[in-house]
Amino acid sequence: MTKLQVRAFLYQLGIFTVLFVGSRYLIIRFVPTLTGFWVPFIAFVFSTFAGPKFQAVKTKDGEKLFMKWVFVKGIKEIV
Repeated sequence: MTKLQVRAFLYQLGIFTVLFVGSRYLIIRFVPTLTGFWVPFIAFVFSTFAGPKFQAVKTKDGEKLFMKWVFVKGIKEIV
């Protein structure tokens, strides 16, 4: 794995973790009827779809890091 691939993986993992923990807390706090398996499952699904996707791509100018997100139009170049 290249340096940018590792960076993309760590960005993806970090943002997923923040979204998962936050959404799990909010679900527990504001939807008390959900219990058991459903709380982490819904938090996982939300975090998977709401989180940005990072990818390292080799271009003619060298390797670059790109991000695609539901809340941002298009694909953004990070590095």
